[in-house]
Amino acid sequence: MILEMKVPSPGESITEVEIAEWLVQDGDYVEKDQAIAEVDSDKATLELPAEESGIITLKAEEGDAVTVGEVVCLIDTSAEKPSGGEAAPTNEVVKEAPKKAEAPKPAEPKKETYASGTPSPAAKKILDEKGISSSSVSGSGRDGRITKDDAVKAVPSMGTPTGGSRGETRSKLSMLRRKVAERLVSAKNETAMLTTFNEVDMSPIFALRKQYKETFKEKHGVGLGFMSFFTKAVIRALQEYPAVNSMIDGKEMVSYDFCDISIAVSGPKGLMVPVIRNAENLTFRGVEAEVKRLALRARDGEITVDEMTGGTFTISNGGVFGSMLSTPIINPPQSGILGMHNIIERPIVKDGQIVAAPMMYVALSYDHRIIDGKESVGFLVAVKEALENPEELLMGGDIQKALEL
Repeated sequence: MILEMKVPSPGESITEVEIAEWLVQDGDYVEKDQAIAEVDSDKATLELPAEESGIITLKAEEGDAVTVGEVVCLIDTSAEKPSGGEAAPTNEVVKEAPKKAEAPKPAEPKKETYASGTPSPAAKKILDEKGISSSSVSGSGRDGRITKDDAVKAVPSMGTPTGGSRGETRSKLSMLRRKVAERLVSAKNETAMLTTFNEVDMSPIFALRKQYKETFKEKHGVGLGFMSFFTKAVIRALQEYPAVNSMIDGKEMVSYDFCDISIAVSGPKGLMVPVIRNAENLTFRGVEAEVKRLALRARDGEITVDEMTGGTFTISNGGVFGSMLSTPIINPPQSGILGMHNIIERPIVKDGQIVAAPMMYVALSYDHRIIDGKESVGFLVAVKEALENPEELLMGGDIQKALEL
């Protein structure tokens, strides 16, 4: 029996995928549920499992865009598994094509010979214009003749690279990368995006982590990182400034009474943005556990479309790559994104004294169509205040209870 394998729907609203890589070859014997291909949608890379065991015949090539429901391969389920795990031999006999009578070769024209070091007309023109003697140029042409390329290389350079590698390669962008590119351009073109900046003294959070991180990890099995503090600070600010937790839908503004926080993480296929659902209901332990779970799934290529769909606000941490300051791009249809950056000890003034403190620049990019400057600045100040006074504003004055210790 020949089974037609069709492209399943990877998620709502997705109508087309791209064959990123075949994990098997034409004629291989495959087992049921064996991963036979990786397919790219505009949101994620997913594995395509074999529906039955048998000999596979591929009907699409790597890089092909195929619609959901289209046949991409055939599986002969009646074929027996070959011994030794080798692909079943075919019964086709390859016949050798009859040899055609060779046409007599035309007589080769008589080759001209040149004395070594003689420049070609084009080379002579270049050397004469630049006042370079042909005797100082080594010829690479036939019989040592100086070619035009030899003359060009002999001309003194003012910084133009010569003689080194000048190669280039071309590779097709994956569907995921092309979709990311489209969304980024769309965000720039279709939103009135502005960015406001501030700086945060991370000393209080450093002190809390230094005192409690070992106990926290021993009890909960996850580290006490910066993301839980930033997520908590963002949730507090979103509740204080609900316009930042909104988005435009046509002529209407949709506001949410929940906080689904998208977190930008780096995966093998590029940037992924999984979502922490109802983050306002999570404790510090809950946020850290969810961040770890989603980051591992993204790293291992197991993240699903549903886990990256939605989100009302995004947090992006460019600081892990060493970024000091940036203007993050809004993740449509959201209206705001917070950019975290690296932490550097810088001199600041405290109580009239210059001291060194671990400082971080933070950036809020926002859609000015629904978020005014007052709200955007107020939001970022609220985040700064919470991070600089976490015990009172994020932990309710009870650190042990907040950390569930």
